[in-house]
Amino acid sequence: MSITIKAKDVKENVSIVDLLTRLGYLHCRKTGAEHIYLSMLRDSDTTPSFSVNDKMGIWYDHGEGNGGNIIDFGLLYWPGSSFQEVLQKIVDTTATTLPAKTEARPKRPIVKQPNYQILDIKDLGVNSSITAYLQNRGIWREAQGRLKEVYYYVEDEQKNRKHFFAAGWQNETGSWEIRSIHDYKGCLGHKATSLIPGHPNLLVVFEGFMDYLSWLADNPFAEDSVLVLNSLSLLQQGIGKAQAFEKVIAYFDHDKTGRKATKTFIEAIPQTIDGSSVYEGYNDYNDKIIAGLNTYHLSR
Repeated sequence: MSITIKAKDVKENVSIVDLLTRLGYLHCRKTGAEHIYLSMLRDSDTTPSFSVNDKMGIWYDHGEGNGGNIIDFGLLYWPGSSFQEVLQKIVDTTATTLPAKTEARPKRPIVKQPNYQILDIKDLGVNSSITAYLQNRGIWREAQGRLKEVYYYVEDEQKNRKHFFAAGWQNETGSWEIRSIHDYKGCLGHKATSLIPGHPNLLVVFEGFMDYLSWLADNPFAEDSVLVLNSLSLLQQGIGKAQAFEKVIAYFDHDKTGRKATKTFIEAIPQTIDGSSVYEGYNDYNDKIIAGLNTYHLSR
C-alpha cells in the first residue's frame, strides 16, 4: 500500500542543500547563509548564479529569473514527473524519514528576509575597486554618466549588518540593478526594465546593462532606442514595450535560456532580428569585449 507524501512534510524536513549534494552538485562558494552554485537547471551556466538559502528553504536562479522552494525545484529538475512522484524522488534521494502522522513535526522557524538600506550613491571614480572592475570588463568609458557607485548594507534577522558596494544601474522604478566586483547580480528595490528613448522606429534589446554598455562600446554614435530587460523574467514585459517599433534587434546570450528568449521574441514580434551573431563564439556581448581587451593587451 503506497503512502501519500505531504508537500508540507517535505518542505519542513528536507534540506535543499542536502538534496543538491546527493544529486552530485556542490556549491561554488558560500556567502553568509547563501550557497551559490552553477545552475543545474540550465545547460550552459558559466557564472555561478543559482542561490540557495537553506535556512529559509528557498532557491533562486538569477539567470532564469525564477525561484521557489524544494518542491518547485524538483518539478523543474524532474520534468514530466507528477507532483507526487517528485515528492517521492526528493524523499528517496535524500533518504529522509518523514514524521508519522501523530508526531509533532518540527517546523522550520519563520525567518524574515534580510533587510537592506542604501547608504550612499556616488559618481564613478571614487571607489578604485569598482573602477578596476569596470575597466576589466572593457566598459569604463561607456559607464560614465550611466552607472553609479552604490553603497548599502544588508541586515539579517539578528540585526547583524554587512556593508557592501557595487556598480549600480537604475531601472524604470528608480531601483538599482547592481553588479559587484565578484560578479554578484542583484536588485535593490523592485525589479523592472529600463527603456532609453532614441529613434522612434529602431529598438535594440539586451538582457542586462553590461551587454548594453558593451554594445555601446562598438556603437558609440548609435541613436537607437534601447531596452534593457534586467532579467529574462521580464521578457513578456519587454515584448509589450517592443511592439511599437518597426525594427527590433535582440542581443541575448548564447546559452539555452538566451536562445529560447530570442525565439520567443521573434515569434511575438516578427520584425525582430537576432543580433547575437556579432559575438559568435562568445556567450554574450561583454565576453566579446573582454576578449578583445585581452587581445589588445597581449599584442602590445
